[in-house]
Amino acid sequence: MIMAKEVPAANAARKPATSETDRSGVPDYTEFDDRALVDLVRNQEENETAALAAYSVLIERYRGKIYGLVYNMTSNKEDTEDLVQEVFVKAYASMVKFRGQSSFYTWVYRIAVNRSINFLRKRKRRQTLSLNNPDMAVERREEYLEMVSKDSPFRDATLSELQRKLNEAINTLSEKHKTVVVMHDIQGISHEKIADILDCSAGTVRSRLFYARQRLQAELSELKP
Repeated sequence: MIMAKEVPAANAARKPATSETDRSGVPDYTEFDDRALVDLVRNQEENETAALAAYSVLIERYRGKIYGLVYNMTSNKEDTEDLVQEVFVKAYASMVKFRGQSSFYTWVYRIAVNRSINFLRKRKRRQTLSLNNPDMAVERREEYLEMVSKDSPFRDATLSELQRKLNEAINTLSEKHKTVVVMHDIQGISHEKIADILDCSAGTVRSRLFYARQRLQAELSELKP
């Protein structure tokens, strides 16, 4: 399983909404925790400069995770760049309505998941899923590690062939099943956190993962000698 990239701790001691100012006159909020940053962003109508500076810190913290999610959902770098930008623009515009019932991380992840699923549905109506640039760290996934182990009948298959087949197999999954595979098996997010983001039970997440893995095994069975 691939563990998600570590992000600066969100539970650090909360600081007051004051900060040092660098030479350019832009406030420095890099050491603030998420909750303090969110408070500054929500106050954007009264202090837009502080809100934008605080939001840039949140983007820096979570852009990598959001990019990884969206790219593994779409398999296309240009689409990913566009969607990630849309996610953060929407999150900023909606921040005044954010009630803080979940963490910023969970909230923005939910936006990214919904945007990605909507995009996939629209693209599926236009054309088959793109397999361009399928550099999705295949060699670190559970399915790949199992296939290339010394006792595996898949061990003689080439990396490029496995990568191509695994990407094709993942892209045959429905949006809801692909989402949990990307979040859990690629990004290493726990069942409980995924359930929180998708607003479902952990049991539902496990059920979707089980079904998705069964489908992947069936799709990859042709690689057996």
